[in-house]
Amino acid sequence: MTASPASLRGRAEAEAARFPPLLARAEQLAGSVLLGEHGRRRAGVGDDFWQYRPLQQGDPRRLIDWRRSARSDAQFVREREWQIAQSVMLWVDSAASMRFSSAPELPEKVDRACLIGLAAAVLLLRSGERVGMIGNALPPRRGEAQIMRLATILSSEGAAEEYGAPEARGMLPHSRALFISDFMGDMAPVRAALTKAADRGVRGVLLQVLDPVEEAFPYRGRAIFESVGGTLAHETLKASDLRDRYLERLAARKAELEHLCAATGWRFGCHHTSQSAQSALLWLYRAIEDGGAAR
Repeated sequence: MTASPASLRGRAEAEAARFPPLLARAEQLAGSVLLGEHGRRRAGVGDDFWQYRPLQQGDPRRLIDWRRSARSDAQFVREREWQIAQSVMLWVDSAASMRFSSAPELPEKVDRACLIGLAAAVLLLRSGERVGMIGNALPPRRGEAQIMRLATILSSEGAAEEYGAPEARGMLPHSRALFISDFMGDMAPVRAALTKAADRGVRGVLLQVLDPVEEAFPYRGRAIFESVGGTLAHETLKASDLRDRYLERLAARKAELEHLCAATGWRFGCHHTSQSAQSALLWLYRAIEDGGAAR
């Protein structure tokens, strides 16, 4: 018996409602970044043929591919592709400071951070990697079902605290990690997390997401600055007098983040919500790839 159009539509809408809107946007964004394999094409133990290379001193003779060697005067070794998937642990800051947007046409920082983070996870999972979330929120797994789990968590309500802080719990030794935040809060937890990660052989990427006014500080005259969570406030009659000091502190914060990443083997990048999400994802994906795979 054929279902009525109304019944079919109702079932389709109910099924579609299971999927967070964030997932559709992340799928579209991931589809726009065509980078091929996630840097796992290197010699090692695996099933798929990768390349032939000339026999080198020290290679055991059992590795020689005699059929290929018979076609030339040299002897060749048949190499297979390294196929050990790495685990990539994700942290996206959902604290109150991330819910800031300076203009209606700009997304909130948390919206852009979740979109980029989930799109990166989609690319990684579909290239065979395992992706999870730090803090034991979601263990790293492979497959399409993991994309849905990540989308559900990232679409949930944000945290109540003013500023978020990463942690090192749940990060597997020699795995990779991706932290996305405005990093406007206390630096001590960030230093602790990256130091612990480095001690475990974890390398990763730290992406700072900022609204453009946080870089420009265009305020003049009387102004009241309030935190998004409402716990902090500051009133001034001459906002322009604060500009130089604010920009100096912001530059110092960025320099500290860069130095911390350099000292722990991580990569640092900064993205503004006025820029395209695609450009951020492209940089991020390449930064993860450049760091190499976990061993």
